[in-house]
Amino acid sequence: MMYQIRDVPVRHVAGFHLVGPWDVTVKQGFEQLMLWVRTQQLDPEEWVAAYYDNPDVVPPEKLRCATLIRVNADFTVPPASEGVICTALAGGTYAVASVQVDNNDFETPWRAFFTELLQDNYYQPDAKPCYEVYQNDGSQTGTWMIDMYVPVMNKPASV
Repeated sequence: MMYQIRDVPVRHVAGFHLVGPWDVTVKQGFEQLMLWVRTQQLDPEEWVAAYYDNPDVVPPEKLRCATLIRVNADFTVPPASEGVICTALAGGTYAVASVQVDNNDFETPWRAFFTELLQDNYYQPDAKPCYEVYQNDGSQTGTWMIDMYVPVMNKPASV
């Protein structure tokens, strides 16, 4: 898998924060998000899922994620938006990979990305949320095009 190291600006986002197994909460979160976007007649330029935990360390019932749309920095949550949070995804240095997800299997490309990234000679994952930006709606076909973002920092120089 090819990835690039990029300097990424802060992303201002609004949506839903959820806790539980990602295979359940992400789908549920996007259903809530789509309903809210339609109800509020918003026109999002980006749909994003953010992941706040390491699934190899945190038990599934405690995994945190957020389903989000990108908004302007001055966005205010409209009335009748119960549960909607306004937040920002940190800017900085990220490893970014564009991939195709088949059969709604998001875990396989994420694991492949981390496996490759952990072998990088210069960068290592940083302790900030990872996220994915959707390039298409694969809900009918199970095939998605996504950009995966993993925050990275320089590896300490080996002695």
